[in-house]
Parts: sequence; C-alpha cells; structure tokens
Amino acid sequence: MISSLFSSTMPLFPFNVRSQNQSLCTLKSSILCSQQQNLNPKNIINNFGRPKFQLINPVISIPSHERLNQSKDKPKKDQNNEFFKAINQQLMVLCGFGYYVNGFRCFPWLALNYHMAHNLNMQPSTLQLVQNSGNLPMVAKPLYGILSDALYIGGAHRIPYVSMGAFLQILSWGSLALIPVVSEALPALMACVLVTNLGASISEVAKDALVAEYGQKKKMPGLQSYAFMASALGGVLGNLLGGFFLLKTQQTKSMFLAFAALLALQLTISLNTREKSLGLIQPSNRSLARESISQSIMKSCSDLMMAVKEERILRPLIWVVSSIVMIPILSGSIFCYQTQCLNLDPSIIGMSRVTGQLMLLSLTLLYNRLGKSIPLRKLIGIVQLIYASSLLLDLVLVKKINVQLGIPNEVFALCFSGLAETIAQFKLLPFLVFFADLAPPGCEGSLMSFLASALCLSSIISGFFGVGLASLLGITYGDYSSLPRGIMIQFFAALLPLCWIGYVPMSHPAAEKARKRGRSKRSRRNRRIGKVVFDSIYSYRRKRESDLKI
Repeated sequence: MISSLFSSTMPLFPFNVRSQNQSLCTLKSSILCSQQQNLNPKNIINNFGRPKFQLINPVISIPSHERLNQSKDKPKKDQNNEFFKAINQQLMVLCGFGYYVNGFRCFPWLALNYHMAHNLNMQPSTLQLVQNSGNLPMVAKPLYGILSDALYIGGAHRIPYVSMGAFLQILSWGSLALIPVVSEALPALMACVLVTNLGASISEVAKDALVAEYGQKKKMPGLQSYAFMASALGGVLGNLLGGFFLLKTQQTKSMFLAFAALLALQLTISLNTREKSLGLIQPSNRSLARESISQSIMKSCSDLMMAVKEERILRPLIWVVSSIVMIPILSGSIFCYQTQCLNLDPSIIGMSRVTGQLMLLSLTLLYNRLGKSIPLRKLIGIVQLIYASSLLLDLVLVKKINVQLGIPNEVFALCFSGLAETIAQFKLLPFLVFFADLAPPGCEGSLMSFLASALCLSSIISGFFGVGLASLLGITYGDYSSLPRGIMIQFFAALLPLCWIGYVPMSHPAAEKARKRGRSKRSRRNRRIGKVVFDSIYSYRRKRESDLKI
C-alpha cells in the first residue's frame, strides 16, 4: 500500500524546512495538473509505475487476500509439519503417551470384565453395578482440578499430579496381578477398581489442563482433537491385543501385570519431565509465598463458579449432560448376552472394539480437517440422531435379523457391536474443544475437570438407570427375553435431547473469533483503500482546492 511506504518517525531521506515547502508546492502543482489529465485508471497506474526517484529499502506490503491465497496454496503436509514443530517435544511425549495409555486402559478392563463374568460368575446387573460404581472417583474431578490449579508441588502444578495418578494405577493393577485374594474377593476387587479410577482421573485432569493451558498460550486451538487421536490409537491396540491375549491364554492376571508395566513407563517419563521446560507461565516465589493454600483454593473455587455461571458455558453443559443422563445404558446385559447366549469369543468382542476405535480415530481426523467448519448445533444434532439409530443395531443382533439376512453373528458383532459406543465418545469431542477454548486463564484445570466430572456423573447415573431398567424388565442370567424392549426404550430416550438442541450454540468460539478477525481486517483494508484509491484522492483534493478558493 502507498501509505505504508512512509514513516513519521524515520523519513526515507532527510530534508529541511525550505525543501519541505518546495516539495509541498511541487506536490500541489502536480495535483492541479493531474486534475486536467484524463483520469483513466490505466494511465494513472502507468504514471505511478514509473517513479521519478528511487526508494532505499522500500517496504512492500502484500494485501491480505494475497497472503490468504499464499497460505491456501501451501500444501497441507507442510502446514501439519509446521504445526507439530510448534508443539513442545516434551509436552508431545508426555501428553501423547499419557493419552495413549488412557485409551489402552481397555486392555486390562476387557480382562477384568471377562474375569468377573466367567471366573466369578457375576450376574449382568452386578457386573454393570461394579463397572459404574468404580467410576465414582471420577465424579470428584473438579476437586482434583482445583487442587491442580491452586496447589503447587515442587514449583509445578500439573506434572506431579500425572505422576501421582500413574503411581496409584500401578498400585491397584499390580495388586490384582500379584495378590490372589484381591482378585477373588469382591470387596478387595472393588477397592482396586476405585483406586485405579482415582489415579486415572487425577492424571486425566492434569493432562487436560496442561493441553488447554498450552493451547491458549500458544494460540493453538483444537489440541484436544490430537489428544483424542492418541487415546483412540491406544484403544485400537488395547482392544486388539486384549482379545488376542484372552483367546490364546485366558490369563487375566498377566494382562493386569503388562498394563502395570506400561504405567511404570509413563511414571518414568513424567518424573523426568520438568514443567518449566514446557514454556508455560510459572508463578513467582513472592506470589506463592503471599497466598496461602486455603486462599488459592478459595480463589480457584470462585473462578470456577464464575466461569460455570456464564450462559455460553452453562447452556451447552446442560445439554450434553442431559443427553447422557436420559439414556439407560444396558452395556452389562449386552456383554453377558453376547458371551453367554451367542457364545462369542473374547477375540470377537475385542475386535469389535478395535473396529469402533478405528472408526473413532477416522472421525477425529475428519473432524479436525472438516468438522470445525460445520455449525456446532448442526453437527451435534446429526451425531445425536446417528447415535440413536446405532442403538437399534443391538436389536438386530438380539432378534437375529442378521442371521435371516445371511450375516453370521460373529461378523455382525465385529462390524457393528461397538458402533453406538464409538458415536457416544465422538459426540464429546466438539464439546471438549468448545469448553477448552472458553476456559478463562488460570481456570483451565478446574473447568475441564468440572466438565469431565459432569460427563462421568451423567454416565454413572445412566448406568444406574440401566441397572434399574434391567431389573424392572426381568433381564437376568440366562433370561434375555425382555432385552429387545430395553433397547427400544434406549432408542426413544436418545431422541428426546433433540427437543432442546437450541441450548447448543450455532458456531464454535474459534470460528467466531476468526470471523470477527476477518471482518476487522476487511474494515481496516477498506479504510486503507479509501485513503489511496486514486479517484478518492482527486475528489478529496478538489474539495481542499475549493476550500482554498473560498
């Protein structure tokens, strides 16, 4: 642009007052002469294209639309390489491997479900009760987030909690693997399940806060999608290896021990990583000494309450929680039906989870590339409708409609058994990205942990509703005649949240910021263009000449 070639603080060449007056007179005469010429834009451009003096080190301004075209012309592979280069390598290893281990938790849990169903001969309702009661420590995630935001351990407030969570999980899975009484007695087994979920929840809160804080500081929204990919990859390998191990050995304790060894590797990585090296804002010693622990916790609680009360956070939170609570989950009954009535091998069930995790990974990649451009409300409505429809696939398996169509139970379960669970997990991804972008600075851990706690509590309540529905319908060990009615109730319950889909905002915060930024750039460009468009110059100068004549 022409206006960008001149600087008020550093002129391109020195001049005195006399030369300045002469230059102004010359400029005035040139303007008067230019009014008498033909105002053809081509002539004007040609005249400006032959300058009578040469600028030293000229400043070249590239229009914003050209910069946009250059960024679009850049290959996506180069953009992805630059993106990964911008991420701290230690953060990528710590959180990437941590989310991978989090997804790999299906490996020991598949063995634990098989152990409870076949070795301990639990009823379907009891099995599901153990599964949902074991998730109770995850309800207290807001407390872990507040402690992570307020309480520093050794000058750090994220990585020490990752190490603590890994240690608790090693303790519980190691006990299940090495102490026979623990895996045989239900109270001891339940205690280990609670401890391992406590450790997993503490570690997840710290990693979620670390990713949200780093993404906000480095202006890199959407890092949660890459965390989702790492977790989905761990789920793929966990289910694949879990089904293979159960098919070949049926030794559940060796699977517990193998996962404990993987957790030991995560603990080693976290202990060798320093939080200062991640480039995050660290508090000064004066601020740590000035505020006591109780004051820091109270401040974090107050900030969390202020954030949750905001309408842009509260309304979508209400929708996503209610969309989970209203659907009674019959996962325990479906699992027992597949293993006891259909006599499906554990490898088939594991491979069905692998298919679901591969689909989740593909959906995450698709969302990362295209999904952010779709309006959030439209995307969530489509996903909820697909989820409700996928629940009917269990009805096809129970009614053996697939057999009538010539599809064996093993093939149908392998392809479609884990589809509903996959869609339910994917539905949470847009909300995780949404809330991470809206988290106030210093409140990342509290808000993300509050979201995780609300989602976990809604899942537990949904599981308890499923236990009550199974008992009400009379679904017991060996009697699954009422299971189709339970699946139909699930289907209609999944359609109800579409009635208040208006609680979900239309656009994503990152897209809204980009749109506002684009508007501001266009307005600034229009203002600059309004100053340098040739016709505007001459009309403006005519007015000034008329003013001088008056």
